[in-house]
Amino acid sequence: MTTSIAADAIQPLALPSSAPPMRVLAAEDNPVFQSMLRTMLTKWGYLPVIARSGTEAWRVLESEDAPRLAVLDWMMPGMDGVEICRRVRDANREPYIYILLLTARTESQDLIKGMDAGADDYLTKPFNAHELRVRLHAGRRILDLQEELLKAREALREQATHDGLTGLLNRSSILEGLDDEISRAARSNQPVSVIMADLDRFKLVNDTHGHVAGDAVLREAALRLKSSARRYDSVGRYGGEEFLIVLPGCDAAAAVAQAKRMRDAIAATPFLTPSEPLLVTASLGVSCSSHCPPEYLVHQADEALYAAKAGGRNRVVAPFVTPGLTGC
Repeated sequence: MTTSIAADAIQPLALPSSAPPMRVLAAEDNPVFQSMLRTMLTKWGYLPVIARSGTEAWRVLESEDAPRLAVLDWMMPGMDGVEICRRVRDANREPYIYILLLTARTESQDLIKGMDAGADDYLTKPFNAHELRVRLHAGRRILDLQEELLKAREALREQATHDGLTGLLNRSSILEGLDDEISRAARSNQPVSVIMADLDRFKLVNDTHGHVAGDAVLREAALRLKSSARRYDSVGRYGGEEFLIVLPGCDAAAAVAQAKRMRDAIAATPFLTPSEPLLVTASLGVSCSSHCPPEYLVHQADEALYAAKAGGRNRVVAPFVTPGLTGC
């Protein structure tokens, strides 16, 4: 690799002081140029990761914490830069890896081949170090923009699948999760249980203390239900003051025990609200099956919930609970 270095080409990049150094993979088999790339990248504010062959470069790029910027020489022992580009793009991983290909080839067909393989940019040798610095900086800007897009996408996904007030899964998402668990249970012949929980006399909270207090109660109830659930259970806001909890691999008897823990968690201590602490209770209905449609499970839990309300509230009701069934 032949390169010319301008006197000011290895000045540090003007990066935000709080920004951690971005790791850059530099794949080069020549020890002299390995040292040169390491020095330049360090001066420009990057953290160089040196690979001495194409095979080593590929191992770095397929690791969990792969650098997001890569400078690959076209010709390397073990695997050339074009093949590495192709493998990276075929893997289609996120976050995106920006690849700058270095090549002594100047024929347009060769350059097209490299870009078609997945390179984002290229430099022909000999190259000016300042040009390499600028192209890396452009690559970093693109990666920063992509990161912002990923954050925006995740925020939109969160809005589409979660309830804005409580942070729990929304109605459509919790029902979709139940449908998935029912399908999985049918294949493995494992039970799935559903708990429908409703805060008792919640309308009175809104009417007496205002909707701000009501919102505080809903948020705290969601937190207590989520904290009482198992790590692999799903908790969603079904609507209003109703919550739906999906318990995969949990039989009816164990689901009743879980529902009682949730009831106790709700009633354990007063809920803090902007007006005053409020004692809140909940009624819960339980259903269980390994083969029933999700609509039937929800209906059954809802019927049990109404029975709990009719029976005096602050209780758990479950039809068809067989004693002696094993736990979750």
